[in-house]
Amino acid sequence: MTQSAETVEVLRETALGRAPDRTGKVRDIYELGDRLMIVSTDRLSAFDVVLPGGIPYKGRVLTQLSTFWFERFAGRVNHHLEYVVGEQVPDEFAAYREQLRDRAMVCRTCEVVPIECVVRGYLAGSGWKEYQRTQSVCGVALPAGLRQSDRLSEPIFTPATKATTGHDENISFERASEIAGREVMETLRDRTMELYQAAAEHAATCGLILADTKLEWGYRDGELVLVDEIFTPDSSRYWPADEYEPGRDQRAFDKQYVRDYLETLDWDKKPPGPALPAEVAAQTSAKYIEAYERLTGRRFER
Repeated sequence: MTQSAETVEVLRETALGRAPDRTGKVRDIYELGDRLMIVSTDRLSAFDVVLPGGIPYKGRVLTQLSTFWFERFAGRVNHHLEYVVGEQVPDEFAAYREQLRDRAMVCRTCEVVPIECVVRGYLAGSGWKEYQRTQSVCGVALPAGLRQSDRLSEPIFTPATKATTGHDENISFERASEIAGREVMETLRDRTMELYQAAAEHAATCGLILADTKLEWGYRDGELVLVDEIFTPDSSRYWPADEYEPGRDQRAFDKQYVRDYLETLDWDKKPPGPALPAEVAAQTSAKYIEAYERLTGRRFER
C-alpha cells in the first residue's frame, strides 16, 4: 500500500486554497462563520512529534467512524456535527470536494470545556504508569496487586487538562471541578460514563474490548454537546477480545505499531521525526481500517 495522492495533498498547508485557521497534530480547522470545517488529515504523531508522510486513509477512517457513533447515539446526546463533506460541501471549498470527501466534518461552533473527559475500564497506558507509582489514577484509589491491562471492578472517570502542545495532564476530579465548575463536571462525568458503557457494550458484540476512551464537550446555545471525534482508535483504546490476557500490553487498533517500530530506532524523540517505511505505514493503516469495519459492520471503501 502506498500513500494516495489525496493523502499528500491534504498534508500540505495550502492544499485547499488557503491555510487553515488552526492546525493540530493531525487535523486542520477552517472557520466558516458560525460553523467550522474540521479536516482529518492522514498525519500521524508519535511521542508528540508529527511524522513525515502519513498513514493512508487514516483521516477518512476517523471521520467516518466518528460519524457512525454520532448517528448511533442520536437522540441520546446532542453533538456538534452538521454534516460530513460529500455531495454537500461548503461553497468556498467546492473545487476540493474529492479531497475532502468523507474526511471533513462541518460542525457548529461551540465553546469547548477545557477538560478531557476520560473513562478507564481497564488499567493501561498512563493510568497503569500512575498506578505503579501511587496505587491510584487521578486521585481514584485502586486495590493493590492489579496487573497491567487488568479489568477494573467498575470504570473510573479520570479527567485531564487539554494541552495545546505536548501531553495532556491527568488531574483529579476536584481539580477539574475547580477549572470547569463542579456541577458541570458532575454532569460531564455521568454523561461520559453512560456513553462509554454503551460503546463498550457494542464493541463487545464486535469482538472488541473498549479499554478506555476520551470525550470532549462544549456549549452550544447554553447546552452541553459532544464535540471533536468520538470512539475512534485515536481517542479510544480497542483490544481484540480473543487475544486479551492481563499482565501484559495488548495488541491495539491504533498507532502502537508505529511506536513499537520507532522504539527500535536511534531517535531521540525530538523533531524532525523519521519517515516510516511503506510496510509500517501500510500495517498501521490496516489496523485503523479493521477497527472501522469491525465496529460498523461496513466495508471501508478505499
